[in-house]
Parts: sequence; C-alpha cells; structure tokens
Amino acid sequence: MPDLELPTNLVREMAAYDAPDAPRRTWLSDLPAVVETVSRQWSLDIGRPFQPGGVTSWTAPARTAAGEHVVLKIGWRHDEALHEADGLAAWNGDGAVRLLARRVLDHTTALLLEACEPGTPLSDVRPPEEQDVVIAGLLRRLWIEPPADNPFRPLTSMCDVWADEFEEKLARAPRLDPGLARTGMELFRELPRTATQSRLLCTDLHPDNVLAAAREPWLVIDPKPYVGDPTYDVLQHMLDHVDRLAADPVGFSSRMAGLLGLDRERLRLWLFARCVEGSIDQPRLWHIAAMLRP
Repeated sequence: MPDLELPTNLVREMAAYDAPDAPRRTWLSDLPAVVETVSRQWSLDIGRPFQPGGVTSWTAPARTAAGEHVVLKIGWRHDEALHEADGLAAWNGDGAVRLLARRVLDHTTALLLEACEPGTPLSDVRPPEEQDVVIAGLLRRLWIEPPADNPFRPLTSMCDVWADEFEEKLARAPRLDPGLARTGMELFRELPRTATQSRLLCTDLHPDNVLAAAREPWLVIDPKPYVGDPTYDVLQHMLDHVDRLAADPVGFSSRMAGLLGLDRERLRLWLFARCVEGSIDQPRLWHIAAMLRP
C-alpha cells in the first residue's frame, strides 16, 4: 500500500500472527479505498496517521472543508469494538470525545471524531495518584443510565466468553492452582449477575485512553461499551498499574473504591477474579490474585 502510510503498531501486529487470508488482512487490503471513500464523502483533508497508533484501527488527524480539526478513525470491525460509536453517541461529549459522523462498510466502521488537542495521554503527564483521581472523575460521568432500546450487550456476556476462554487455556496450563482458578472463574461469572446497579460501561478505560483536550481538560477515547456492574469498570485502570497492584493490591483497590464510592469488598473480589482471568497470559497477575484470594 504505497499510497497510505500505516502506523508502526498496526504493521507489527499484522506481521506477528495474522495469516494472509485472515479477516484483518482483508480489512487492511481494503483500507486505502475506504480512506479515499470517506474522505471524499466527508470532504476531508487527511494528515499522516498517529504514531505508533493502535493494532485494530487506522487513525489520523484531518481537516474539514470548513477548516475544523477532526480525527478520522477507520477500525477493523471486531467484537470488542462493536458498539464504540453507539457509546460515544450516548455520552454525547460528556467526558468522552464527540462522535461527529459514522459509516459502516463491509469490514470497517469509519468514525469522524472530535479532535483532542494537544492530545497528550494522561499517562505521560500525571503521576499515578493523580491519574487515579482523573479516571475516577471520568468514570462517574460515563456511568449513565443506558438509553432506551440501546444496542449494548450485557457485561455478563463478555465475562462468560472470557471465562470460557480461560478454562480452555487452563487445560493447556496445568501449572496453575486449580482451586484458585475455579474460585476466580466462579466469581467472574457470578459478580456481573449479582450487581444492584446497571450502567453504561467503558470497560477499557486506562490512562493511555484519556487525552488532554481544549474543550475539557481530559476526554476518553476508544471505549468498548457494555451495560452492567459499574464496579467492573475501574479494573483496567488498575491493571495498567501492575507494579502498584503487586505492591499492595488491597490498598490500591480500597483507594479506587473510595474515590468512586464503590463497595470495597466487591471491588476486591472483582479484582481477584480479573487477575485470575488474565493470569495465563500475564503470570504476574497470578501472584496478585493469590494475595487477594477470598
């Protein structure tokens, strides 16, 4: 694709494991035509893609015919990002970037988004304790009542899929304590079903997905919306600080529960279950799970 620059992370991801006929390869081969189509339809002057970029989308700054700075995101349509546009539309700029337009094509969802300027990630400019406060403030705003007739999937569906995948991997990784694994997956399936609240969730909120902006100090990008227990929604931020978790998982969990007004014990159980779930691919999480074991 000589006429379309690719971000380095996307190139690396494609080279790592995708077979020549894999769906993401098909999406990639269609990418130049899609960029050309939507840039013409939306009258955009497209810049070079953001570097190093993501692994499932091509994202670049752009300018409209009226001179407005925007962002064009061309995403490979996959399960996790299925309702990104719907979530952004529901939040309507309250704590998250505004969705300006969308197009759904064969293998692609094209989003025209508000530009975050300067766009510096929260992780680059604030120490961890300040990141906690920013993340908590954003989550409180994002946890809205799901709109009527919404398309969002329940958190239970995601947790069930992840638990099934964990159990399949566990059969090939017998080194793990079966009792701890069983307790973790029982909780991972049970906790989303015993929630007393149901809110629109981001599910992938961490400091790299929070950008400095002009309209507000910080705006969320790249949500993966589900509906369910808000206590789940802080876990990805905590997992992004694995050193802090390893040093004091109970203390870190209690701090985030206090900032968000969540039940401390429930968040600790969620954190335990999520650490078990991620432990096969990230062995360090297994030791954290053992410290949190109920």
